[in-house]
Amino acid sequence: MDDDAETYKLWRIRKTIMQLCHDRGYLVTQEELDQTLDQFKSQFGDKPSEGRPRRNDLTVLVAHNDDPTDQMFIFFPEEPKIGIKTIKTYCQKMQEENITRATIVVQAGMTPSAKQSLVDMAPKYILEQFLEAELLINLTEHELVPEHVVMTPEEKAELLARYRLKEHQLPRIQQGDPVARYFGLKRGQVVKIIRPSETAGKYISYRLVQ
Repeated sequence: MDDDAETYKLWRIRKTIMQLCHDRGYLVTQEELDQTLDQFKSQFGDKPSEGRPRRNDLTVLVAHNDDPTDQMFIFFPEEPKIGIKTIKTYCQKMQEENITRATIVVQAGMTPSAKQSLVDMAPKYILEQFLEAELLINLTEHELVPEHVVMTPEEKAELLARYRLKEHQLPRIQQGDPVARYFGLKRGQVVKIIRPSETAGKYISYRLVQ
């Protein structure tokens, strides 16, 4: 991949990540969301063959709008396939900063031991992983993906009361679903899905995360 293509790829990936943070309720400036390719180059460099931009420089720390103590690291490891050593480095950094949530953007995946370490650290430390290829486009902006709105616990309770439903009676969405992963949904949360309808204008459905 030539320098221009590699820089463009990293810019697209970081742009999707900033939007993901914003859509999860983390504080992201409008400048970050709107960052152009030229602005990205001037901030991080545009000569990958000379080591710029370095993926490590793309690391982001965001705080939640509703709770500033709820913070999340976004890590961009340099090595294509990351192992347990990198995970331990990230965990140490999280411990030092007293942060329990992180997202790792990997180029080609993780070793089996690194994957297992993510499982072992939960629920104290939540580390999610996305492949770079998954973030080249923002799937929530695709015309075939309907609008998803994550409901608050109060909205979920109101929904169940209004329709006299038990939680298990709602249709399901898997936690591993790409949209559920994008929003970082947890088991038991409910997402409202809004689709255009020729007859009603909008068709609304609800899914329980499992």
